[in-house]
Amino acid sequence: MPVRMMVVDDSAFMRKIIGDAVSQISGIEIVGFARNGLDAIEAIPRLKPDIITMDIEMPKMNGIEALKIIKNDYDKVQVIMLSSYSKAGSEVTMEALELGALDFIEKPRNSGELGLGELKTQLEIKLAVAIDLAEGTDSQRRKYPLKLNFSLKPGFEADKVKAIVLGASTGGPKVLFDIIKGLPKDLNIPIFIVQHMPKGFTKSFAERLNSECALKVVEAKNEMIISPGVVYVAPGDYHMTIEKSRIILDERSKIHGVRPAVDLLFETAAIRYGKELLGVILTGMGKDGAAGMISIKDAGGYNLAQDKESCVVYGMPGYAVSLGVVDEILSPGKIIENIASIVRGKNGTRI
Repeated sequence: MPVRMMVVDDSAFMRKIIGDAVSQISGIEIVGFARNGLDAIEAIPRLKPDIITMDIEMPKMNGIEALKIIKNDYDKVQVIMLSSYSKAGSEVTMEALELGALDFIEKPRNSGELGLGELKTQLEIKLAVAIDLAEGTDSQRRKYPLKLNFSLKPGFEADKVKAIVLGASTGGPKVLFDIIKGLPKDLNIPIFIVQHMPKGFTKSFAERLNSECALKVVEAKNEMIISPGVVYVAPGDYHMTIEKSRIILDERSKIHGVRPAVDLLFETAAIRYGKELLGVILTGMGKDGAAGMISIKDAGGYNLAQDKESCVVYGMPGYAVSLGVVDEILSPGKIIENIASIVRGKNGTRI
């Protein structure tokens, strides 16, 4: 049975473009269109969509207001936001992700063939995840068997940690909001984040985190000196690596089809911090981060992975677990507790 989808946008042009693109993706049936959030809310009981693509700026009821109602009343419906490439658009997109939107798609900056082709590509990638969730299959969850390998390192001295690295993709922003907001202000070590996200949106992501967290959060800049108690977010379209006491950004080729890549951050952090590094891999499609976790283990560090039950997509954590390089599989709440133990722990405390 096809997955049911509704398109919500006040632009007739965008409704047609999205409809045409989705018609070429197997496994999805468009069951209706709506011109604003209010019409969408009224249509949900009748159309019973599994997935909704939602514009943000609309009359009567905007996308954020509609998303709040959907997440409260129809939580199983997956919502993918359509966002414009602007400061205001990216800020609202971060709010939507924090409220529970599955993901977002950047609106094409032009209506030419290249712009519309990129929209179709984004739709195919994002909807693949939504289809899995709607069907209750989630191929990323099923693919990888459970394999823990505690023999690589029998324990870990939490108070010896000198840096933390986190990697995430689909579903990551909301989890990262929860984790970073839950950390104590006296966590006197640097934290580095790679979240797969387009250029421009990572700045708003960092600013929103900074406004809501006890720790200072910044979008990283090239050759920025690393300071304790600061959270560094890799900017979209740049790989972020660590070289001695500085952050290095570069535009070398994409890895796993993404830039920034989690692997590069983890690998260079392992060289810099060795056994004093804590690695955390969170929800996301694909395999990015697993090779980096191998480097962390080889250097004597410790790895945590988000548990399957709380992941939107278990691909990245699942693949790392399947390689036997994850020491513990935890819920986001337990990850927060373990990181917080770094500042509370006495000498010899083990995670």
